[in-house]
This record gives sequence, C-alpha cells and structure tokens, in this order.
Amino acid sequence: GLVGESGCGKTTVANAILGLVPKESGDIIFDGEPIPNKFSRILRQKIQIVFQDPDASLNPRMKVVNIIAEPLKNLLGITKGDELRRRVLKLLEEVSLKREHMDRYPHEFSGGQKQRIIIARALASNPELIILDEPTSALDVSVQAQILNLLKALQKTYGYGFLFITHNLAVVNHIADRVAVMYLGKFVEIGKTEQIFSKPTHPYTIALLESRTELDPTNKEIRFVIKGEVPSPIAPPPGCTFNPRCVSDAKTKECMRETPHRIEIEEGHYIWCLNPPVSMQGDISLSSNESDTDVLEN
Repeated sequence: GLVGESGCGKTTVANAILGLVPKESGDIIFDGEPIPNKFSRILRQKIQIVFQDPDASLNPRMKVVNIIAEPLKNLLGITKGDELRRRVLKLLEEVSLKREHMDRYPHEFSGGQKQRIIIARALASNPELIILDEPTSALDVSVQAQILNLLKALQKTYGYGFLFITHNLAVVNHIADRVAVMYLGKFVEIGKTEQIFSKPTHPYTIALLESRTELDPTNKEIRFVIKGEVPSPIAPPPGCTFNPRCVSDAKTKECMRETPHRIEIEEGHYIWCLNPPVSMQGDISLSSNESDTDVLEN
C-alpha cells in the first residue's frame, strides 16, 4: 500500500513504474532488474494498472468484449474470435459479471460494474503486478467493499502483486501486507501493515492515523495534528520537508537545516526522520546507509 495526502507523489510513482514519466535519478527494480525508461511489450504484459475513474478508463464506443480483448490481442497475440470471446467470458466471470454483459457498452453499467470491467482487462495479460490507483474512491461505500473483497479474493487465488495507492487508511489496512507513507515526494515511513498501524513512529504517519479518530472534544489522546497546507514540491522547505507542519515533541532547529536520515525501528520497519518523537526513541536504532530501493525490496 502507498498512502499520503493528495499531491504527495503517489500517482507519480505509479506513472514512473509504467514509464509514463521520466525518472530523474535512481532505479525502479522489478523482478530483480531495473525497469528501463522505454516500456517494453513484455513489461506491459507483466505490469497493468487500474485507474481511479472508471468512466475515463473505458472507450464509450467499444463493447465490453472488445475492451477486454485488447490486451489479449496486443500483448498475448490471440487473434481468433472464438478464443477471444472464450477468454473474455472467463475474465468476466472472474469479476462476477455474466455472458450477457459482453456485448454491451460502458454507459449501460453502474460505476462498480465498470470498475469490474477494468479489473478484468487488467487481468487479461496475466500480470505479475497490478497498480491500483485509488480504485474505489469514486464508488459508493457499499460498492467499495465489494471491489475490495473481489481484489483480495483474486490475490489469494492467483497470487497477484498489488501496489494499492490510496489516501484511505482503512482501505490500505484491509488489503495491504506492507505500507509506504509518502510526504512531498519522499518516503517517510515503511513497514508491515501491522507495524504501521499498531506502532506508527514518524510524526506524519502518527498524525495521519490519528486524523481518523472521530471528533471528540473530551479525547486527550491525540498527540499530533497536521496543520497548514502541503508545501509546493517546486519550492520545498529546507531541511526536512515536513518541518513547517511538524508538532513533534522532539523537533529542533536541526530539522530546518538537515536532510532526514533513515532509522530502523525494527526489522522491516523504517522511518526517515532527524529527531523522532521522544516517546519512540527508546525503541529505535540507527540503520546503515541503504537506499530507498533496498528498503522497498526487503
């Protein structure tokens, strides 16, 4: 799962993986190899994406059978009509749609059904990684639950790898095994889902999680409240980019000058911070100077 406020760079990460935006530095490792700047046909087969808005992702002039058949023809080389229809039907059944839906147009479906069609299209090439960019945010709450349960069932059955991008912490807690928290284009905390939700350590992560609490004037347990707006990524503040909004009890002038370093909280759990909250300092240790890529691969 990849979480953070709007504008923090989550979708840019997805676009960089897909080769839609150039990388200024570093590598994105997939299957043990750096992803090249030019996306190959093989990579298009292995990596698929489900976008946020189902209406913007479907060609209104194409029938469902042709929409789902596109990757079968272009990536797998299947051209026979009978074979295409057979495979499309199987994919529709995987997402709980029926044969009668094959020859309909997108405008004939509900939002949840459209998202199921997009998921079926993403599954068509039998990918290893599916990027899910806010796939439920445009749907009603009841439909969101149905789509999430469908994704979990598909992952359990076929072992797909998901990169789930969202600002909804409840959703990522429900579906993700590991979580990366982003702020202004940089990772601030990475760990297993239970580590992030039971022992958040970076002030930004703590504030995000505590923002889920219902407003209660008698609740004295909220330690961190995010104030102000996200700075411009074009002109970020010096030092730690979170320092203008940070209310940590350990914040110092150093936070306004120095770049945060990586700190290991426990195995597989890391934060990028100069002065972690005092309440957390007894549980942490400085880690070696490994790159962000190394952390994501662990």
